[in-house]
Formats: sequence, structure tokens, C-alpha cells
Amino acid sequence: MSTEPALADYPIVRPVATRWADNDMFGHLNNAVYYGIFDSVINGWLAEATGISPLEHEARGVVAESSCRFLAEVGFPDEVLVGLRIERLGTKSVTYQLAMFRSVGDEAVLAAEGRWVHVYVDPASRATVAIPPAIRAVLEGICEPA
Repeated sequence: MSTEPALADYPIVRPVATRWADNDMFGHLNNAVYYGIFDSVINGWLAEATGISPLEHEARGVVAESSCRFLAEVGFPDEVLVGLRIERLGTKSVTYQLAMFRSVGDEAVLAAEGRWVHVYVDPASRATVAIPPAIRAVLEGICEPA
């Protein structure tokens, strides 16, 4: 992620309210909370877009890689906006780019950038499988043209 993204660069944007318990001893969001928010944004959007719970699909996306770059402080009681887009869509995996924006006055300030890779597996055998058609269809719907 070489250039600083803007909220408008993300086809999916979800509001997230921070909680008192999210703050660490320094008064800002604990690092692990960012990962929880990113995971919830991805899976909440997928469930909403497909109409199927992530636990009810014939294949499950498991996290194979994740990262977060922290750029500005966020803490309770901030409400943030999280943008979601596709970096890469493969046969068995998808790489998401996420960005967390904090409202400062009338501006959306980039607070964190995330990267999340889901690899799809069979729930019983845990062998990798193709992304299910219902999921692929919604992912393709937010992919930028090549």
C-alpha cells in the first residue's frame, strides 16, 4: 500500500463503534482490537452480502496472513469507518485491503491500514478448496477491473 488511501477508494465501508474495554492502559485501542475489527468487518460483510453465515458455507475462509500498520491513535469513544477492498482474488484465496478512518471534525483521517488473506478450506478435512461460487460472486463484485 504505497499511497495513502482515501475513504472513497473502498467499495465497502462499515461503521464501527469502539468500546470502553477496547482501550489499553495507554488510553487507545489495544493492537489486537484492530485485528478483531478487521475480521468482523470482513465476515460481517460476507454474511450480509451472501445471506449465509460464515459457519454455514460449504467452505470456510481461514486467516493465512494478516498485518496492520498503525498511523494515528484511535480510542474509546471514537466511532470509526472501515473500508474494505480486494487486493487479489485467486482460485482458493482472497487478499483484502482494509483501512480504518477516524473522524476528526469533517475529515476522515486514516488511522490504520490492514491486509488480510483468507484461504478457503473444507470444514471437515481442512484441505484447501476453491472459493465457493456465492462468495466468489460477491468478491468479484467489488474487484477493480484489471
